[in-house]
Amino acid sequence: MAEFSDGSPLVSQYPLAANTFFDYEIQTVPEDAGTFFYHAHVGMQALTVTGALIVEDCGPPPYQYDEERILLFHEHYKQTDAEFEKGLTAAPLVFGGDVQALMLNGQGIAINHTAGEIPGDRSCQLPILEVEPDKTYRFRFIGATSLAHSSIAFEGHEILEIISVDGGQYTQPAAVYRMQIGSGQRFDVLFKTKSLADLQAANTTDFYIQFETRDRPTVYRGYGVLRYKTAAVPPIPQPPATPIFSLPNKTYDWLENTLRPLQPDPDFPTLSEVTRRIVLDARQLISPSTNQTIWQFNGLNWNEVVADQVPLLVDIYLRGDAAIPDYAVAMSNGGWDPRTKSFPVKSDEVLEIVFQNTGSLVNLNGGVDVHPMHGHGQHFYDLGSGNGTYDPVAVEEARVAANYTPVKRDTTMLYRYEEKTVAGAAAGWRAWRFRKLDPGAWMIHCHTLQHMVMGMQTVWVVGNASEIQKLPTDLSAGYFSFGGSVYGTDDSPPQVNEEFDHNATLCDSTCNE
Repeated sequence: MAEFSDGSPLVSQYPLAANTFFDYEIQTVPEDAGTFFYHAHVGMQALTVTGALIVEDCGPPPYQYDEERILLFHEHYKQTDAEFEKGLTAAPLVFGGDVQALMLNGQGIAINHTAGEIPGDRSCQLPILEVEPDKTYRFRFIGATSLAHSSIAFEGHEILEIISVDGGQYTQPAAVYRMQIGSGQRFDVLFKTKSLADLQAANTTDFYIQFETRDRPTVYRGYGVLRYKTAAVPPIPQPPATPIFSLPNKTYDWLENTLRPLQPDPDFPTLSEVTRRIVLDARQLISPSTNQTIWQFNGLNWNEVVADQVPLLVDIYLRGDAAIPDYAVAMSNGGWDPRTKSFPVKSDEVLEIVFQNTGSLVNLNGGVDVHPMHGHGQHFYDLGSGNGTYDPVAVEEARVAANYTPVKRDTTMLYRYEEKTVAGAAAGWRAWRFRKLDPGAWMIHCHTLQHMVMGMQTVWVVGNASEIQKLPTDLSAGYFSFGGSVYGTDDSPPQVNEEFDHNATLCDSTCNE
């Protein structure tokens, strides 16, 4: 991805002004094939500004299947985006509540509503996922939610085979009977449909899809319909009177240390190669200066709503090394530089990042949340998670004993192991490892939109100015001001700059056209 095309406001670029547009430049390589999605990165806008982005394989994929289906999960709330965000930044906090509906591909039924309640409104009906008998499908699951951590199961179809995750790597097949997906995550699954004989024996062509939220005070249970295509089109069914499945409440053991790369990965760095480890304490507290409820990592609260702030990447282009965060200062300040409010990283470091969950400090209540942690810029090796605190030696010994190499990810869950603990006490960890860091300004943040608005975000600057400044001045100047020449309108097309060679192909001769 071109460094000015990361879409993170006040980090890689200025936000888009109303009624303007921006051309994003993304270069894909063969190993990028997979399931992605696009979304807004301001406030709560991603509740509705979102959609699937599929990178097709350069050649034949390593797994065979007949067709594909996208299953994009997102949410419905009572409030508008702006109303929700206003409450999150109020002092004291006015939380907008849990989800009113979990939507599948834009359809679903909200709490206290019934199917077909609004005449002609298909959004108030159960979503339909249509398939044909005797086929293998690639289901692309996308967690485009803000808050929901969801468990999903298919009636009469209890074998799901995961083959890819987060658009990073194909995996060895991993069989599960249910899916679990947090905000920002993607899973690709092989799904085998029933034969005609099976359907005749079952005496139905409709099977329920049950999905439920987890790790929240209120559980939302919703349904969709897996429908086998027939000559006749039956009416859309009502939700079942009782649940089809009794889905487990525990979430923290799903697929942990299970997914392995399909092909050997010689680049995975072992513990002995790690040159630096940063532990990020995630803390919820009431700000003593504003009385707002906020989230911090190592004492740093960050969001994109800062008046007159120059995006960090733009500042590096304008001022060079003077805009680079101070590495020495950061080393004695929890990893981040107070002047730039960013975490400096040298491009040749083998870096380990550990996220540490803790009990809430708000009124010393000790409540614990789950956090889908997401990294921009490149994928990481996910080392797994556990209760308490991270023990690198024990984790490495267990990995070696299991002959386990982690798969690359871009979003993994910082779980909770209990609903409450002692305020400020350690309450679970998640660890990542990086090699060959890409120079630039990148974000690492919780993907729960509500927590992002409350400041649970960090900015990382990899490399020095000369490593980061990839575009010459004549091509980069259009990014240097709000509404600059790279931002277009209906009357004024944008200046389009190309960081990559668009005539080059990174596919070999065996790839499909």
